Amino acid sequence: MHEPVRACVFDAYGTLLDVHSAVSRNSASVGDVAVAFSSLWRQRQLEYTWTRSLMNQYADFWEITREALEYALESFQLDGHADLKESLMNSYLELTAYPDVADTLEKIKSLGMMTAVLSNGTPQMLREALQANRLSTCFDACLSVDELKLYKPHPRVYNLACDRLGVHPQQVYFISANAWDLAGAASFGFKTIWINRDHRAGEYKFAAPHSQQRSLSEVPASIL
Repeated sequence: MHEPVRACVFDAYGTLLDVHSAVSRNSASVGDVAVAFSSLWRQRQLEYTWTRSLMNQYADFWEITREALEYALESFQLDGHADLKESLMNSYLELTAYPDVADTLEKIKSLGMMTAVLSNGTPQMLREALQANRLSTCFDACLSVDELKLYKPHPRVYNLACDRLGVHPQQVYFISANAWDLAGAASFGFKTIWINRDHRAGEYKFAAPHSQQRSLSEVPASIL
């Protein structure tokens, strides 16, 4: 039996929050390698969540973000700049939200749906980033993997949203810009929407997203 969707659950980093905005704010100090530097930082940040999960060596996302940053700084021979490291970490607490986030959330709420964040970020990281972008009151729940000491895409992480919101997987739209995250969510049983801003090729065909959009602003119409 078809179950009506009752909730939209959003990934935070890369979906609601621009993960590259921390480096953008410090681009004068990072220099001409800013784009490559930011990409490497993000790549290692994600990689460390997966390897630590597989090894049962949990560290929270703040620590992992710092570890990944230290690797990127050393790789680009910027590790001697202690002030830059501190500035980049502080900037990560105030990542810039994509410009269509607030309006999208308002429209979804007007449809009578619950909204939630489900993120690898620590509660403090999420709280500060949402406050910085005036989004704190836009969600019915803000859920962190830190409660489980386990990272996405483990099924228990997605189940956390079901438990907290009181819904079945089939009653949830999960929205993310990260293909690996969507694969985990789809495999768990969520309906998934890929925010494919850069026209990237499809991945994880065994658990492909149910639909894809170019921006968050297209989501409300796609779930009607």
